[in-house]
Amino acid sequence: MMRGGAIKTDRDICRIIEQDTWMMGILRDVRWLGLPDSWVCAGFVRAKVWDVLHGYEHRSFLPDVDVIYYDNRDVREETEKVLESKLRQMSPKVPWSVKNQARMHIVDDAPPYSSSFDAIANFPETATALAVRLTEADTVELVAPWGVDDLIHLVVRPTPGFDGADAFKSRIYARRVATKGWQTTWPRLTILRNSR
Repeated sequence: MMRGGAIKTDRDICRIIEQDTWMMGILRDVRWLGLPDSWVCAGFVRAKVWDVLHGYEHRSFLPDVDVIYYDNRDVREETEKVLESKLRQMSPKVPWSVKNQARMHIVDDAPPYSSSFDAIANFPETATALAVRLTEADTVELVAPWGVDDLIHLVVRPTPGFDGADAFKSRIYARRVATKGWQTTWPRLTILRNSR
């Protein structure tokens, strides 16, 4: 297992996921669905990196495993529920959450997203705005619109859209920081109030 200090790049993050049997099983389940532009994102990746950086031997609690995809031909919420059900049949102990990013702009009260990458770039925190998927060659691919520096340096910072210019989004970021309890689980985190 890679030690925390050895996480310096995107590829290092991919390696620690590739060494995790549970995470690779989840990525295989999602790949099996064959959804367009599909990824496992947010806390799934963030928690793994922070656990390793804190030297934890056991996985921290994940309230859900966020699966996203982009399909503007079918934006029915019912489709997401069917997909969650299929994933639960494959891995019943995983707390699956499936969301089509082609409809999430309605939920988020935002302009429509053009892709999963676009949606990820609009997540509230830089350390959350990342996702992974499994390639056909069984290697992990990572996207991180705001990079991985904050994640690997244990910094929680709002993405530019959530850093103060928009009062509503600033409140969303502040509420997430207040309610997620990240510093309780990972005490070495530094929480920043704005993106500068």
